Amino acid sequence: MNSKETEDKISLRELVDSISILADKKDVHAQVQLFSENATSETYVNGKPFLKLKGRIEMEKGFAKFLKNVEIVYHFNGQQQVTIQGNSATGTCYCLITMIGTEDGKKIQTTIGAVYQDTYIRENNRWLINERIGNFEWQEKHKINP
Repeated sequence: MNSKETEDKISLRELVDSISILADKKDVHAQVQLFSENATSETYVNGKPFLKLKGRIEMEKGFAKFLKNVEIVYHFNGQQQVTIQGNSATGTCYCLITMIGTEDGKKIQTTIGAVYQDTYIRENNRWLINERIGNFEWQEKHKINP
């Protein structure tokens, strides 16, 4: 691996981590700026379509709606593999998502095991996500003490 490829892999990891950190802060406006203008984001829960969004404006509205009843959210990104080909790349990232919110007047913790399949593009010398497919492969919910 040459130094340019190493730099790109570090930049792609920072991109994925930045998207997660901004989601944790619920700063969806800043988060969607890390996607290309006409990017797509699809989410599947147990293999079934849950959310399909295209473009930053639609993504901002969709992400905000998804998080509206969530008080606290944490993403823990794990393994990531990327393949780089010039100004485009593909990658897979495993993520553990923990959300705490209120459902029916009770504090509920939801933990999700997610795998993201991303397509990246380099625009104006920076990496952006052009397509993200999120597979929420498992989910666990339980009541927590306030």
